[in-house]
Amino acid sequence: MRLAVTEPGAPEIFHSLQGEGVSAGKPSVFVRLSQCNLHCVWCDTAYTWNFQGTEFHHRDDTPGAPRKYDRAQETVDRSVEELTEHLLALPCRRIIFTGGEPLLQQRELGELIQRLKEADPSFYIEIETNGTISPVGLAADLIDQFNVSPKLAHSGNDTAIRHKLETLRFYANDPRANFKIVVESPPDLEEVKSLVVETEMPLSRVWLMPEGRSTQELQQREQWLADACLKEGYNFTGRLHIHLYGDTRGT
Repeated sequence: MRLAVTEPGAPEIFHSLQGEGVSAGKPSVFVRLSQCNLHCVWCDTAYTWNFQGTEFHHRDDTPGAPRKYDRAQETVDRSVEELTEHLLALPCRRIIFTGGEPLLQQRELGELIQRLKEADPSFYIEIETNGTISPVGLAADLIDQFNVSPKLAHSGNDTAIRHKLETLRFYANDPRANFKIVVESPPDLEEVKSLVVETEMPLSRVWLMPEGRSTQELQQREQWLADACLKEGYNFTGRLHIHLYGDTRGT
């Protein structure tokens, strides 16, 4: 499997508190997989996809000098067997596969989850996904929780690649799925409302989260977004890990 790294050669696997959504505050082990089929301009893990030789754009670009990452330096491969051994040796049994987009590697992911649960049935597996790919096979059967984050227009992705209606309705009908939607400005709320209605997402499983990679950015958006959640009936989530640790890898 292809993973992101905290430093060259060291896979980004770390024990921390979940910072977002329905599981916020829960001690978890994060496994960050590399590669993504979307390319959000504000993404805080662009090192999983914005590689040298690609034409993707990001907010961190400067005129004439786009910020690109060396694929060889930013990724590391580990076998399912190696990852199974690594994760079994850790004390925490809540595992969150994040990215990137983990479901791009769902065949191997399903095999890994199966091995973990056979070794210890107490493992609880969460997947953070952008909602464009439906799980199949072992991944569909064995994942305990889907943290689905559909992207709005401000992400910079074309509608055709970020908005997969059939897939989002699949998740809306699966009680294991919760939705976390990143909001940048008040006009985004109309797009959220349309998305929720079109996909039939239950409001009880929808969390709105302010976009931001620093405490200052988040604080500028948290109050009005919290007020909107109270008015419309959405759940609100901040980004606890940013407030605690900053925008850093391995946290």
